[in-house]
Amino acid sequence: MRPNHLLAVIEKEFTSAQHGHHTPVMLWGPPGVGKSQMVAQVAQKHAVPVIDIRLSQMEPSDLRGIPFRVEERVEWAVPSMLPDAGRHGEKGFLFLDEITSAAPTVSAAAYQLILDRRLGNYRVPEGWVIIAAGNRQGDRGVTYAMPAPLANRFSHYTVDTHLDDWVAWAYANGIDDRVIAFVRFRPELLFDFDPAQNPVAFPSPRSWEYAHRAVHKFEHQPQLLLASLQACVGQAAGIELHAFMQNLDQLPDIEAILRGEKMAVPKDVDLQYAVASALVGHAIRARNLANANELHGRILDYAIRFPQREMGVMLVSDMHRAIGQDLFSVPQFAQWADSVADVMIY
Repeated sequence: MRPNHLLAVIEKEFTSAQHGHHTPVMLWGPPGVGKSQMVAQVAQKHAVPVIDIRLSQMEPSDLRGIPFRVEERVEWAVPSMLPDAGRHGEKGFLFLDEITSAAPTVSAAAYQLILDRRLGNYRVPEGWVIIAAGNRQGDRGVTYAMPAPLANRFSHYTVDTHLDDWVAWAYANGIDDRVIAFVRFRPELLFDFDPAQNPVAFPSPRSWEYAHRAVHKFEHQPQLLLASLQACVGQAAGIELHAFMQNLDQLPDIEAILRGEKMAVPKDVDLQYAVASALVGHAIRARNLANANELHGRILDYAIRFPQREMGVMLVSDMHRAIGQDLFSVPQFAQWADSVADVMIY
């Protein structure tokens, strides 16, 4: 399932928990596709905490608690990491990460916590959502087969990568326009993981964020930039991104486009992706300015000029996902829509 749809699922589980209709969710997927990021994103939206428990690092007693003697009885001390309404709040997310890497004795200890929302005398507060995540057995991680009794306690979703969803997230989180442009240009490299090749660094939604950080740390140290990009996304993808960035000095003057000057559209497709991404980035940064409509209109004027109209559609679609319905109030939007009507209908 694509990330945007899973965000809607997690959102609905959060609101359903307030009415007693929550079902624990299991997110399956390879490393680096953003499983934990989606949980954090919904939690941040609602300003509630996430308690992230890495079950692969747990012992059974870490969940069950430590026994202690009270007169002639043995009772259990509740682990402080488990959600408590008084300390953590009445709503939140209990995220059980790496559950498929947990030893069978640990996953067995989690059965009651997941299904009955309790362990001994401890109860998970009613407003808390339980979500688990793990890698599949073919993902080259340390995994155990999930026992049927545990699997039957979840609703199961597989996380897929989706280019448009990642691009929308990247713009919203300030990822460098050049990195976004390259992934748009080479969409098959958004996620390129082959367990059979035993890769160490490989392209993934997570590692492209690392590449963004590398660009900003090392772009003024050219002797380090290539190696740092390869360290994030692998040798081949790192070389391609580096070459792509080296070629960007042939871009038209973006500021001139925003001033409304007639600038030529690059002939090379990679440069078209680069100028489109740069313009979307400027559109996002300009949305709170007094002259935002004017700047957005000039970007729409330029979008009409792409010889491949699909490129202009991509540019405007990314703008719409980033700035929303305000785009429709820009006077040039109707003219742009008329110019690509046959493409959109097709």
